[in-house]
Amino acid sequence: MKINLIEYFEESLQHCPDKIAVIEKDKQITFCELGVKSKQIATALIECIGEINRPVAIYLPKSIDAVSSDIACIYSGNMYMNLDVKTPLERIRNILDLIKPVVIISNNQYLKNINQVISGPIKILNLDQLDWSKDPWDEQIRSVWRDLIDTDPLCIINTSGSTGTPKGVVLNHRSFFDFTEWALEEFHFTDEEVIGSLSPLVFDIYCFELCLLMAKGSTMVLIPDNLSAFPVTILKLLEEKKVSFIFWVPTIMVNIANMDLLSQIQLPDLRLCWFAGEVFPTKQFNYWHHKLPNVEFANLYGPIEITLDCTYFKIERDLRDEEPIPIGFPCRNTDILILDENDQHVMVKNVEGELCVRGTSLAMGYYNNPEKTAAAFVQNPLNKSYPEIIYRTGDIVFINERGEIVFKGRRDSLVKHLGYRIELGEIEHVIINKLKLVKNGCIVYNFAKKEITLFYEAEKEMTASEFRVAIGRELPKYMIPVVYHYLPELQRNTNGKIDRLFYNKQINN
Repeated sequence: MKINLIEYFEESLQHCPDKIAVIEKDKQITFCELGVKSKQIATALIECIGEINRPVAIYLPKSIDAVSSDIACIYSGNMYMNLDVKTPLERIRNILDLIKPVVIISNNQYLKNINQVISGPIKILNLDQLDWSKDPWDEQIRSVWRDLIDTDPLCIINTSGSTGTPKGVVLNHRSFFDFTEWALEEFHFTDEEVIGSLSPLVFDIYCFELCLLMAKGSTMVLIPDNLSAFPVTILKLLEEKKVSFIFWVPTIMVNIANMDLLSQIQLPDLRLCWFAGEVFPTKQFNYWHHKLPNVEFANLYGPIEITLDCTYFKIERDLRDEEPIPIGFPCRNTDILILDENDQHVMVKNVEGELCVRGTSLAMGYYNNPEKTAAAFVQNPLNKSYPEIIYRTGDIVFINERGEIVFKGRRDSLVKHLGYRIELGEIEHVIINKLKLVKNGCIVYNFAKKEITLFYEAEKEMTASEFRVAIGRELPKYMIPVVYHYLPELQRNTNGKIDRLFYNKQINN
C-alpha cells in the first residue's frame, strides 16, 4: 500500500526513465532528468528548512522549473503552494502574510516582484543561482520522504475569501492518491497517456495532472495560460503533440464550439475529456460530443475543499440542449449527503437541498484560519453517535428521475467564474473598504453571460476604465467586474440592508 505520492513517482522513474515527462514549448525533460532536477531542488530545500510539513511557495510561470519545484517540495517532506505570477502583488502579499511560507522558490525574472511583498523571515531559493552540478542528497532525501505518512499535507491551494484575504486550503497525500487510484481504475488510464495541461498552476486540475504524471508516468504538455485567447493554436498543439487526455474548464470549450473549430481540426489521438469548474452549456457540449464521437466525456464536480472532485458523470446518453448535464454520482470512497434547511436528509427525487460531503477526500482545513475551518468543516448532523466531519459546499442540488445528482445553484455569494472559485464579497470588500472607490455597492453574477456586475452608489459616476485600472492593482483580472451600474442610491430591504435579491433578479431573470 502506498502512503505518499513520492512512492508512485519513484516507480515511474524506474519503469520509464527515458520517457518524456514534461514538454514546455520547444523544451522537454525525461523522467530521469526530472527526478534528478527535483532532487537537486529538494536538497536545497532541506538545507534551507531542516524540518517537514512546512509551506513552500513557488513563484514561477507554468514551466518545467515549476513542475520540478512542486515535486521537489514533496521530496523534501513539505507542502507546495503555487502562486500565479500574473496576480497583482498586493494579493500575493495577502497570501504570504497569511500562509507565511518558510521558503519561496523563484528565479531572476520574478525576484524583483517577490522581494516587494515579502515581510518577515522568508528565505528565497533562486533557481538561477542553484549549483546544478551538485549531486542531490539521495540518502537524506530518501529518509525524509519515507517518513511521510498519508495524512501529511501535500499542498496548499488558495481560494477566494469574503474579507479580501484568500483562504489557503490544505490537502493531504491520502486524498490525492485516493482520487487518483479511483480515476486510473474507472477511466482506464494507460502508460501512454499524454496530458494537454491548460489549467494554471494554482488550479486543483493541475494538481491531478501532476498526480497522473507521478503515478502513471504520463507525459504532460504544458499549454501556456495566454493561449486561452487563441483556441486554434491550442487545438493545433493538441493535434501536434498527440494529446490523449484533457481536463479543462468549459469556458474555452464553449469558445471552440461557438467558432466551429472542430470542423477544421479533428484531434484523432484524443480519447478522454474531463471538464469541471463551472456549468458547461449542454448545447455547446453536444457540439463536442457530435464532432468527437470516439472520445469519452465526463463532467466532474467538487470544490477545492473536496480534493479535486467528489462526483462524476460519464456522458453515455444523448442530452437535449436545454437539459443540464448532471454531476452524476459519488466517486469511490466518497459519500454525498443532500440536506434540507433543517439538516434533514433529502430522500425524495427532485427535491432540492445542500450538497454535503464526507470521506477521505475532505481537506485538512484552511491554513492559519481555525475559525473559517470550523465554520465549513462541521459535525455530520445525521450522526449523533461519534465525531464525523462533513464539508458543507453551499451548492444546491437535487436527484433526478434517473438517480443522477443535478447541480442547481449556490445558496451564498460564492460563484465559479472561468474556473476560479470567487467570493463576490471579496470584490465588494476591495472596492468599498480598501480602495474606497464608492460609498456602497453590490456585486452580482450574471450566470448566462458569465459576467461580474457592480451596482454602486457614489457621489459621482466613474467610467468602467477607471474602475478596472484601480481594481486591477488589487485583484486578478478574472475578478474585475465587466459591467458597472451607477445609482444615486441602492435599493434596501426592510432591514435597511442592500436588497441583493432584487439586483440578482434584475441580472438573472
